Amino acid sequence: MTTFKRLLIAATATSLALSSLTVQARDFRLGLITPPSHIWTQAANDFAQELKEKSAGQHTVSVFPAQQLGNEAQMVQQLQTGALDMAFLTIAEISNRVPDFGALYAPYLVDNIDHAAALLRSDAAIGLLDQLPAGVGMVGVGYGMGGMRQMLSREEVSSPEALQGKKLRITPFDPLRDFYNALGSAPTPLPLPGVYDALANGQVDAIDMDFDSILIFKFYERANNLLISNHMMFPMVGVVSGRVWRELSDDDKTLVRTLMKSHLDSVIDRFQQQEKSQEQELRELDIQITEADRSTFSDAINSWEAIWSRKANSLDALRQAAADVKGS
Repeated sequence: MTTFKRLLIAATATSLALSSLTVQARDFRLGLITPPSHIWTQAANDFAQELKEKSAGQHTVSVFPAQQLGNEAQMVQQLQTGALDMAFLTIAEISNRVPDFGALYAPYLVDNIDHAAALLRSDAAIGLLDQLPAGVGMVGVGYGMGGMRQMLSREEVSSPEALQGKKLRITPFDPLRDFYNALGSAPTPLPLPGVYDALANGQVDAIDMDFDSILIFKFYERANNLLISNHMMFPMVGVVSGRVWRELSDDDKTLVRTLMKSHLDSVIDRFQQQEKSQEQELRELDIQITEADRSTFSDAINSWEAIWSRKANSLDALRQAAADVKGS
């Protein structure tokens, strides 16, 4: 056999070996805390279906909703080790580890759901994702979100003073905890599946929640006083384990990023589309509704800003971006 032929065979074998690596089939695992009926979970399932189709069945995604793989802190640990491939996470858990993300929870950073959507699509917000590989060992693909945050309580809340000393369910993360501490309430972390019973038995007096979840889980049956405050947006981020990302071919990275980003965008679109109709649906129920705005919470906002202006360097840039995209 000539030297040329031996080199040709070796090159061909190497090419085939590399090719087999780049098209190696994978069954990704994607975790999230929301139940099967939630928009985030629906988007995760849609992403799984499209990735299977676009990869001609080479790649599949098994979706694990409702904290089946643990709470978000546990899922972050799994993502860091590569035991979990992907997740849709609230920015809450991310902000506990990368404080700059806490600025996205600045009270009244945005006015409404449309303003929130525009800010999450801004260069300032997207630029924060660059901190995730070094900060938490994950690749941030893009943002989704929940609805604007409201307050639902067992007793009427006509002013911030009415919340003082009250046990109020929150998602456990520092920016939200600091806001409710400033209001004088007792922020109480509690998993979403336990909220209905906690309201029923008085374990908590009130909850921080969006219209969508209030309606889906019928929390209004156990707490019929709604304070429409729109005090905070609630971003979500789609991530891929950094360890897993490094194993993917460039083509697979592009495919995963493109498809996941598309479905994250669809989450934002759906919340924008439904926010007004859900507010109207709640207004038509037999519940007490009070409205509030930034001026209602001025003291708490000032206290929050005093803490987070030191912790989150991104706050000023996000505030400027929010002003720039307002009304867009």
